[in-house]
Amino acid sequence: MSLLANARAGAAFDLADEAAYQAWRAEKLARFPKTLGELVVEVRDPRALSSAELQALLERCGRANMAIYASAAGGDPDKEIPRRLGLQLGLRDLDTNYLADDDGISPLAVALRGTRGEFIPYTNRGIKWHTDGYYNPGERTVRAVLLHCVERAESGGENDLLDHEIAYIQLRDLNPRHIRALMAKDAMTIPARFEGDRIERAAQAGPVFSVDAAGFLHMRYTARAVSIEWNKDAATQAALAALEDILGTTSPWVFRGRLEPGMGLLCNNVLHTRTPFADSPGHRRLIYRARYYQRVSAG
Repeated sequence: MSLLANARAGAAFDLADEAAYQAWRAEKLARFPKTLGELVVEVRDPRALSSAELQALLERCGRANMAIYASAAGGDPDKEIPRRLGLQLGLRDLDTNYLADDDGISPLAVALRGTRGEFIPYTNRGIKWHTDGYYNPGERTVRAVLLHCVERAESGGENDLLDHEIAYIQLRDLNPRHIRALMAKDAMTIPARFEGDRIERAAQAGPVFSVDAAGFLHMRYTARAVSIEWNKDAATQAALAALEDILGTTSPWVFRGRLEPGMGLLCNNVLHTRTPFADSPGHRRLIYRARYYQRVSAG
């Protein structure tokens, strides 16, 4: 069993176990992809992966918590493409947020009218660093995200991607106290959201970094400056400033790319952004987004 596998018992993320952390860190960095191209897997039909295609996707996710698939699906709008792909990778339970369609999958496109247009993912504006579902309660933790491209924008719409385990390493190497602060149960709070006098979503307090029962590291974060409350103690503020510096600095650990029709991003809810984009009559950006309570697995 590799050191990465051994780390899943959580020892590598225990600040009291420096030896486990150093062993995991060394293997993580040695195996981490050097280029975006190393993440790409060519697949014939995402709805029916071959054994080799499935293993290649799992291998990329094991190394970097993400994989990119390129298929011949092109502009096929069939939502069974992401749904069936997810099922083959152990992703069963969708986070059916209220802006998603009835099937739990969200069509990310510019909404010209209605409630969706009030939220940035359904506009052509850029989105800062975040992980998905950071406002969810703990019992609805989003552990995996699948983005499937039906159509790209005329220009823009690129994503920056950063494995949250790499962000953890960068912060812990700077100062382990940053990790301790960001693991506090009240490190980050999303205030309640109201519709008139009614609470639409209760306030959600929780850590940035946490370790689940299986020993996997999870990150909950948003770089947005509004509708977010950070613990005001000095340790949290120092950790937050350090994280913002990491995310604001050009880094070989960050990959940038744009999904083309038939391509998709499969990940264990890594940190990501989106640049602003412009549509045209021939290219109106449409991305299907599926969020899951499971991590990517062998099914």
